[in-house]
Amino acid sequence: MNRSTALLLIAIALAGYGVYRALYIPALLAGPSTLLLIGFLLQAVLGVVAGVGVWRGASWAPLVIVLLGASIAATALVEAFVLGIVAHLRALLEAVVAILVGLVVAAYVGGRLRESSTERPTPGPPL
Repeated sequence: MNRSTALLLIAIALAGYGVYRALYIPALLAGPSTLLLIGFLLQAVLGVVAGVGVWRGASWAPLVIVLLGASIAATALVEAFVLGIVAHLRALLEAVVAILVGLVVAAYVGGRLRESSTERPTPGPPL
């Protein structure tokens, strides 16, 4: 199986991000805010699923990466505008960057997956 090193690094980074966000969940279980719990839970699940999808070369991986970016943006906006625990401009910057990075990474992964699916294996020796 011929995998690109860049795709492998992206898969590791996505899964690592999901695990990192999952570490926040036990502390949020004791807190009063269910919105933050849902946001971080979504980020954890989507991060790990996106990492596994990229690693396996699944066609749905770019969609999950875009959903991860959207959940990061939504969580940042909830933190700022609903709960008021983060500065507004910082949250807006985080949301814009999350969406842009998600779209760029999804486009890259989608292009690489399409490129690898159109490659033909070289024929072996005749039988």
